[in-house]
Amino acid sequence: MAAFVRLLSFHSSSLSTSLNSIHQNQSLYKNNSKREVSVAADSCLSSDFILNSRFAINPRKQSSQFKIHATITETDQPKWWEKSGGPNMIDIHSTEEFLNALSEAGDKLVIVEFYGTWCASCRALFPKLCKTAQEHPEITFLKVNFDENKPMCKNLNVKVLPYFHFYRGADGQLESFSCSLAKFQKIKDAIRTHNTDRCSIGPIKGVGDVNLETVPTNKPAA
Repeated sequence: MAAFVRLLSFHSSSLSTSLNSIHQNQSLYKNNSKREVSVAADSCLSSDFILNSRFAINPRKQSSQFKIHATITETDQPKWWEKSGGPNMIDIHSTEEFLNALSEAGDKLVIVEFYGTWCASCRALFPKLCKTAQEHPEITFLKVNFDENKPMCKNLNVKVLPYFHFYRGADGQLESFSCSLAKFQKIKDAIRTHNTDRCSIGPIKGVGDVNLETVPTNKPAA
């Protein structure tokens, strides 16, 4: 009888140990599953954690997914020069568009900004120019990309960027100057001077007799 009791006790102990082992394995499996799900859902984990992890995760797949997402986000954002200050700010892509815009403006003041996409000063000044366009809906603002319109820009003596021209009706070109963000007051002063209530008499002058289609050549000395 004693032997039977000892045997029963032994089997009970073994059974308890086995049950505890199974329970621990189940807990470890749950913890591992939770950790694996957490890793798969997070694309911002460090590369050291991903490479040293013993779970089934492909680091190349994680990296490529992150890069594709970043590229899509970047291309969805407009470039700084593609932004607009409002309907009175117009992008100019050709000489014909430039001349038509000056003609259609009639007697309104026209401010032309010559810029380069690579120009740091142009980029720094641009947000303030957009704000000025919003504050003056009665003024037409033209944006001319220097690299897209080099012959026209050179014929208009644009030699530094950003550069500004002011036009108005029959008066034609009123003023021209270079300007940076630090000297933006020059633009405000020019607006105050030329944006007055008046009516021009005569046809719209625009750029006058300047030929904008060809690049001027230096004539050889006689």
